[in-house]
Amino acid sequence: MRLLITWLINAVALMVLPYLMHSVSVSNFTTAIIAALILGLVNTLIRPLLVLLTLPVTLVSMGLFILVINAFLFWMVAYFIEGFEVDGFWSAFLAAILYSIISWALSTLLLKDNDGNS
Repeated sequence: MRLLITWLINAVALMVLPYLMHSVSVSNFTTAIIAALILGLVNTLIRPLLVLLTLPVTLVSMGLFILVINAFLFWMVAYFIEGFEVDGFWSAFLAAILYSIISWALSTLLLKDNDGNS
């Protein structure tokens, strides 16, 4: 159940992005749900491999290159999903950061464990 709620929270976070950035558009909630699912899968399957392959650059940049990886994956998902559009890499960079912050905030507010940990 928690996974389903997290998925919906991520879809809502995607729906909020166009209100914060005009360079991101999501056509409807169904598109947001599909994009949230694909983003979750990409972040679970592809991101760890990219982080491992770019480890030297990530270490030299003190971890900041992970933001570039996140932006690239966000941009890539937008490229493949119709109805979810990001204007360019730097828009994807900012959108990925905002998406993470919004998802984190909503998850913190809505998902609470019984033992007090969130």
